Amino acid sequence: MQKTNPKKPVRPAREQSVQPGLEEAMDPAPVFKKNSPKKGKLHNKVALITGGDSGIGRAVAVAFAKEGADVAIAYFNEHTDAETTCEHISLAGRECMLIAGDISNEKHCNDIIKQVIKKFKKIDILVNNAAVQYPQKGIEDISASQLHKTFETNIYPHFYLTKAALPYLPKGSSIICTTSVTAYRGSSHLIDYSSTKGAIVSFVRSLSASLSEKGIRVNGVAPGPIWTPLIPATFTADEVAKFGTDVPMKRTGQPVEVAPCYVFLASDDASYITGQILHPNGGEIVNG
Repeated sequence: MQKTNPKKPVRPAREQSVQPGLEEAMDPAPVFKKNSPKKGKLHNKVALITGGDSGIGRAVAVAFAKEGADVAIAYFNEHTDAETTCEHISLAGRECMLIAGDISNEKHCNDIIKQVIKKFKKIDILVNNAAVQYPQKGIEDISASQLHKTFETNIYPHFYLTKAALPYLPKGSSIICTTSVTAYRGSSHLIDYSSTKGAIVSFVRSLSASLSEKGIRVNGVAPGPIWTPLIPATFTADEVAKFGTDVPMKRTGQPVEVAPCYVFLASDDASYITGQILHPNGGEIVNG
């Protein structure tokens, strides 16, 4: 990979005004797939991915489809992004289902599972991935409404969707949760976000112990700086221009570089792995 100078912009200085952001408006566009042969690691599996319309979720959805899975995507309101992801799933020869709505609402989460079961008759893989983040200079700037919004979006749906999906998850199924490097090293300007990501780590460890006797594996992925719509929707244009240059690899990761972690954890290759977190983070040492 080409080395970058952290003092110089590595991409256009742009930002977006609405979260979780639109992939269609990003420049450069994130890389979310590779021209690699199908291997069938998830042949005839059914996966549900929250936030699967764009970013890491899109890359995971396309990677799952290339490995033989049908995919249901739960997203908020980014319809064009979701439709684009669905097109790529179809190009991989698999079925795609789009479900729009607010996953912070437990009733909607229950409806998502009902819709997936109605269409596909089963569910084998649950990926809890959707999240928001709102930077603030300090804890005194985090309002009660922001705190509730962050927790209600980032961690509550992990409980809602897992509870609703559990009656349908067979032995050998997999739950994968997206946490973050900030759960381990913290972030002074993302205190509430980092707290939810820490909660997800504990959720993974606790739920894995709870479900191990059922033969259901629970793991997580803790990405570092990845080029997704959430970045221009979160930070200023100048911050976006230099985003990701402070890690040992001196560059931002692409969603396509994170997706293999999810494929691995969802497949039989990870049959003896549960309660663990993978760390595609550009070289940060987190000891977790």
